Amino acid sequence: MPEPTEMNGPDVAKMPGSGVSGSEGKDPVANGHAENESNPFAEYMWMENEEEYNRQVEEELLEQEFLERCFQEMLDEEDQDWFIPERDLPSVGQIQQQLNGLSVSDGNAEEILRKSILNPEAKEFVPGVKY
Repeated sequence: MPEPTEMNGPDVAKMPGSGVSGSEGKDPVANGHAENESNPFAEYMWMENEEEYNRQVEEELLEQEFLERCFQEMLDEEDQDWFIPERDLPSVGQIQQQLNGLSVSDGNAEEILRKSILNPEAKEFVPGVKY
């Protein structure tokens, strides 16, 4: 190592830890960025368009929600249009209840025949037979 009296001129810049950085050793400046870096705030530039980014993400989320709602409505409409026996046919209990409500009675038969305007002497109708 040279004596302190010998350290002058260009030799001082070449010494490690001398405080003056040479062109070959690109040491960072006190703020953590190199001197020749064009924009020391480059890593924070995304914040400049943060509102635009948030708006875009919100728009995409709303569009996705809209598509999910449309798809669900389409499935619901499709379910309504299809014949599903479990849903569309009456249950056995409902059929049994309807059958219990039916009754056959001959009490009014005489009255119905008197008021009828049908011909009692007519032949019985048989489909496909010509008279």
